[in-house]
Amino acid sequence: MGNLDRMIDQVAKEKGIARDTLVEALEAALVSAARKKFGPKVELEAQYSTNTGEIEVFLFKDVVECVEDPMVQIDLDTARRELDQEAEIGDQLGVKMDTETFGRIAAQTAKQVIIQKVKDAERENIYAEYKDRKNDIVTGVVQRFEKRNTVVNLGKAEAILPSTEQIPRETYRAGERLRALVTDVKRTQKDPQIILSRSAPSFLIKLFEQEVPEIAEGIVKIMCAAREPGQRAKIGVRSSDADVDPVGACVGMKGSRVQAVVQELRGEKIDIIPWNDDPARFVCNALAPAEISKVIIDSEVGAMEVIVADDQLSLAIGKRGQNVRLAARLTGWKIDVRSESKDEKVTGESFERLLAIDGMDEETASILFDNGYRSPEDIARATLAELTSFMGITNEKGLALQHGALRYLANPVSEDEDIEDEAIEEEEFEDSSELSETVEDLAEESEESHEGLWDAGVSALTIKRSDDDEADGA
Repeated sequence: MGNLDRMIDQVAKEKGIARDTLVEALEAALVSAARKKFGPKVELEAQYSTNTGEIEVFLFKDVVECVEDPMVQIDLDTARRELDQEAEIGDQLGVKMDTETFGRIAAQTAKQVIIQKVKDAERENIYAEYKDRKNDIVTGVVQRFEKRNTVVNLGKAEAILPSTEQIPRETYRAGERLRALVTDVKRTQKDPQIILSRSAPSFLIKLFEQEVPEIAEGIVKIMCAAREPGQRAKIGVRSSDADVDPVGACVGMKGSRVQAVVQELRGEKIDIIPWNDDPARFVCNALAPAEISKVIIDSEVGAMEVIVADDQLSLAIGKRGQNVRLAARLTGWKIDVRSESKDEKVTGESFERLLAIDGMDEETASILFDNGYRSPEDIARATLAELTSFMGITNEKGLALQHGALRYLANPVSEDEDIEDEAIEEEEFEDSSELSETVEDLAEESEESHEGLWDAGVSALTIKRSDDDEADGA
């Protein structure tokens, strides 16, 4: 045991385990070995002596007048003569054991305990090291393949690159060096499980942080990123220094910086988009190189209608919708791209529907249309306060427009209708009059509230259509 101190230092250095952890493992191993020999009833304790460089094992015995069980008891005379001259009845004294008498089985048990303790310490060290490296890029060597997953040797530990986190159509060879992002570290009954990813947008961001000093220094910041791994990606960048162009900093001299990232991603195309606090401008930037004619924003649902020239439509949408899909992910807005010709047709039809509302004139329709009220449904759902906030719309006119919108919804104008059929016109007029009277009565009961008026219209529509269906069935 004389060389034990030196052996502890050597193992601690090789395995990267704390010296105290190894000492505790040795003490636990010798206690386990002693218990194999003396049984589970005895009280044992092991202590590492820094003076002698040995681990001493003590078996504790109670001091008694008459010994009944020599294994756990000692008489007073023997205790004072061999252990402690001041011992008294009731004291508990430790008797040093000779470890060489433990035997082969006990020694084997001690060996197993030491090995297990060292493995546990190694696992804890690996977990402690990598749990703080989440969202960091690590480099390893492809070691083997398990089903569709790739096992990567990181040196001290093994990591898994799941098939779902691999770039599509990317292949790896055993012995190949690989860079990936640590996304998660999990404790398991065996070694800690380190999960890697090469398809996450965070991997793209971290690669730019390594290649672009301005990002590492905090001058340029990547605000967001969207990827379709292996095909195309977009990142939004901004600069805190007016003298530093964020796009130019990421591209680098002759494209050297962005090309380094592209090569790591095996040819994935990357669009670098200048960030803008104005959502509409940022969406326009994200849809580049397409030129945007007009943007219509619906903040309530987080959607934008983007109008482009007819010859720019395919460029804005991209191959299989990829450009607009990535732009939507990047900006967080739902994006609907339409050509100018289609927009004119849709706009014209919507405007005609507004003009078809009773009491609606062209000037009022233009004001409402420009402010997002583009259908009779929008007018019917609007509150009276919203309508009267626009110039030229009084309370009476606003209420009349809402009534007109509900009458329109009850009898929408159709191109296929025979307007020369007087019987149909009279019937529609009567139905509309009945609906108007119903709505007006219910509106008065609900004090002309928006909810009451809308509910009244819906109820009246439902009743009317049910009656019409029954009549048709008869």
